[in-house]
Amino acid sequence: MVTTSAVLTAAALTAAPAQAVTAPSITAKGGFVMNNATGKSLYNKAADTRLSTGSTTKIMTAEVVLSQANVNLDAKVTVDKAYSDYVVANNASQAHLIVGDKVTVRQLLYGLMLPSGCDAAYALADKFGSGSTRAARVKSFIGKMNSAATSLGLKNTHFDSFDGIGNGNNYSTPRDLTKIASSAMKNSTFRTVVNTASTKQKVTTKSGGYRYYTWTNTNPLLGTYSGAIGVKTGSGPEAKYCLVFAATRNGKTLIGTILASTTIDNRAADAKKLLNYSFAV
Repeated sequence: MVTTSAVLTAAALTAAPAQAVTAPSITAKGGFVMNNATGKSLYNKAADTRLSTGSTTKIMTAEVVLSQANVNLDAKVTVDKAYSDYVVANNASQAHLIVGDKVTVRQLLYGLMLPSGCDAAYALADKFGSGSTRAARVKSFIGKMNSAATSLGLKNTHFDSFDGIGNGNNYSTPRDLTKIASSAMKNSTFRTVVNTASTKQKVTTKSGGYRYYTWTNTNPLLGTYSGAIGVKTGSGPEAKYCLVFAATRNGKTLIGTILASTTIDNRAADAKKLLNYSFAV
């Protein structure tokens, strides 16, 4: 009996590490993580519940810009007063673009994704929408965002803004946003931008001189979570604290989303919990 007991004990000890990893508890209302290569779901909490997305909306803004045929990333856009007026009126996050400066499309993407510039989002919507008026171009661009969502097969996503400052009908889900990010991450320019912790960009001023913009990424995982490679934060009165995140370890890339976390700190903690869990399962 002693021998049998010893064998059973040894077997139990050997088997223990192979036991299922317990799914973490997160403060966010919704969460989803998938294996980017296979699309396999690794974590799901209200993954198909429609929620406000805040500035994670800007992932689709970038996706639409980069999916334009023969997009010229070095084309220059002149910063219009309407863009700065908009961020002031909405007390919105901004890239602090200065009226009259000439900024390239590539630089606007950095201004969009790192400091979460709603002014940069407006500039891109104005540049890549169609129409004879700014209002028409913005409406056209938002239409392109919704068309892109449809083409990805997303049933629970709708955009009514180019930056996440919604007008009552801007929503997505953890699963849908993760799929949008996965699609966007196929583009090398997008991957480079969202994996940049900070950047200093030289732009041409109205008078023909130059100045530098310095932008820092709002993503709390870059530089603090091993393997983090993107993607985008979001926040707002309704959205609370959101994060679409991606990380690669040992050749395995995970992409996920948390929506409506309770605080900035909990947003980062939630994301790290989900990544740790998903890498372990």
